[in-house]
Amino acid sequence: MTFEKNQLLDVTFVDITHEGAGVAKPEGIPIFVPYGIPGEKAQIKITKMHKAHGFGRLVEIYEESPDRVEPACPVYKQCGGCHLQQLSYDAQLLAKRKIVRDALERIGKLQNVEVKPVIGMTDPWQYRNKVQVPIAEQSGKLVAGFYTKRSHDVVAMDHCLIQMEANDQAVQIVKNICDKYGMKAYNEQTHSGVLRHVLARFAAETGELMIVLVTRISTIPNKQVIADEIVAALPNLKSLVLNVNPTVTNVILGDRNKTLWGQDYIVDRIAGLEFEISPHSFYQVNPVQAEVLYEKVLQFAGLTDEEIVIDAYCGIGTISLLLAKQAKQVIGIEIIDQAVEDAKRNAQRNGISNVEFIVGAAEAILGKKEVTEVSTDVDQDDSAEAVTVLDEVEARDFNADVVVVDPPRKGCDRALLDAIVNIAPSRIVYVSCNPATLARDLQVLVDGGYEVKEVQPVDMFPMTGHIECVVGLYKK
Repeated sequence: MTFEKNQLLDVTFVDITHEGAGVAKPEGIPIFVPYGIPGEKAQIKITKMHKAHGFGRLVEIYEESPDRVEPACPVYKQCGGCHLQQLSYDAQLLAKRKIVRDALERIGKLQNVEVKPVIGMTDPWQYRNKVQVPIAEQSGKLVAGFYTKRSHDVVAMDHCLIQMEANDQAVQIVKNICDKYGMKAYNEQTHSGVLRHVLARFAAETGELMIVLVTRISTIPNKQVIADEIVAALPNLKSLVLNVNPTVTNVILGDRNKTLWGQDYIVDRIAGLEFEISPHSFYQVNPVQAEVLYEKVLQFAGLTDEEIVIDAYCGIGTISLLLAKQAKQVIGIEIIDQAVEDAKRNAQRNGISNVEFIVGAAEAILGKKEVTEVSTDVDQDDSAEAVTVLDEVEARDFNADVVVVDPPRKGCDRALLDAIVNIAPSRIVYVSCNPATLARDLQVLVDGGYEVKEVQPVDMFPMTGHIECVVGLYKK
């Protein structure tokens, strides 16, 4: 059985994807339809068919789910930022729990793992402390917004419902000042123009604000007067940075930063510790849920002041320093050398001395293998220095009672998982932002002699399909 493009079908949705598409299975063939909700009966039109699955669009809903709500955002269907606003928040949490459970069973072949109910937010709006807004030109004026789904066309907006209000206001002020002085928006097609993005970071605990102007070139007309007006207009501004990104790329930030005014960083507090945050720093975007997440990490680590802990992918040291308060010693490993420098400063800032930070790829250091790429964010001189650091530590034997990993969406390198199994810590804590790669990696660790005790999803990104998990594993 197959279906044709433009064919009309009456279906019942049986599932929902992390991108907010309803899943119908007429004749057993999965058809993905944006905005469909499980349990709803609807008419759809086929828009594209592949051999084993297809795509469609909603034509009419015959029976509406009680979980359906009116999206609060006026440009929800145009903007690609949120995926799940058509679902009530309680239903979002149930859907995310199912996404995690399905990934563990289907990909990881883990049938009897307990997935706890998702820890959600009391108020799931205005939670993001960082925004990176593309700038475009429409009708001769600069506009700030977000890309429409699967395109780089900017939907102009003045307010985003999941961004902290301080960031929203700052972006609009900066955009208007740049427009006032004739700064041209970057044009991807012609690789011309100047202003590519405006990045705003707001430290919720301290109230400090950072603005980063991401430009194609460093020689900007009226740069000083623009900077002066931005400083005058934003009383809580602590750092104004120019980031130059001259390449044809989808990567937002370039390698070069120049501080136009104030500090190179802002300071925020989380779980009683202070952290310096620079333009390239990885720092959880939801500070309320970050504390919940880190509390679970500490719980699963089960520290008693006697343990040696390895924190792979340590970034600016957020988790490492929290672990160090309850451990004998913590070793943080991070491939980006600037992040390691930030981590060392954060340790010193908080008076924590039982922590060591090492530059390099965790799989190379723990597996004692040659590393070919040390940093994605440094120049050649810094890379050479980082390799020297790695050469010095390669001869060490790493022993640990607990290993914590918090990898990017692609998950852990297989060599790192093998190295962890070889080190044989009594406990592993895995922090994941991607259920699919989490499931894949857990299968390797289970095969290596570990048992998954508990999976705790934490909703770090309400209204979107993303879900964070903390997993506790124990050696059998």
